[in-house]
Amino acid sequence: MADLFTSSIPEPPFALPKDSGFEVSWNETSNGFDIKVPGGEIFYAEHFFTKAWSDRMVAYLQENAEEDWRTIDWRNVSADELERIAFTNIRWKQDSLKLYGKSIPLPRLTAWYGDPGAAYTYSGINSDPNPWNDGLLHIKRRIEEVIESRFNCVLLNWYRDGRDSLSWHADDEKELGKDPVIASANFGATRDFQLRHNTNNDHKITIPLKHGTLLVMSGELQRHWKHAVPKRTGVDKSRFNLTFRKIDA
Repeated sequence: MADLFTSSIPEPPFALPKDSGFEVSWNETSNGFDIKVPGGEIFYAEHFFTKAWSDRMVAYLQENAEEDWRTIDWRNVSADELERIAFTNIRWKQDSLKLYGKSIPLPRLTAWYGDPGAAYTYSGINSDPNPWNDGLLHIKRRIEEVIESRFNCVLLNWYRDGRDSLSWHADDEKELGKDPVIASANFGATRDFQLRHNTNNDHKITIPLKHGTLLVMSGELQRHWKHAVPKRTGVDKSRFNLTFRKIDA
């Protein structure tokens, strides 16, 4: 019976450093893994959203009045063309960074939704929230049912293929307050989510974020760790990442 019980516990699809301070345990209630790292906590549920719901979200996030989302090559849609597309549900945009006097497009598309007044600034980009819609509110409430946090905004990232990426950073902007809880819902192509400790280069973790996966960062993680989504040239499909947050008024 002991062997049968042990075999019913899933194996995590990631590896942690063998050093002290790293632990992973199965959370039967939440159907996911509780991960403890030095200076932070992570929750990982590989199949938090059903495949049917996740498939619907991939369509929901791309539906528009002009193009067939199933066949269009979004990689070759320019920022100007993107502005002219009337998306049904999400107001996607191509933000740019100012570097050495030049405007550099972000290697992904973005959108910002939330409560009135939940403005956010990151990487020098100022974002005022679009009003919530039913699809985003459904995901928000589904996550809030499982974790002891409430959110008032969400940043959406659209990685059109493996050439889109997110560089190393921490979600430590002042608007998020001290030790924020960040809940990440993921739909579409699987992409690696990497974490590295600020002072110990040997402490690095790679976690696959799959279709329907939920990952939650909490505790002091943003103080001690950075995270990134590196390029993966072998990925030719879109991945959508919705990171729910709480902006302090």
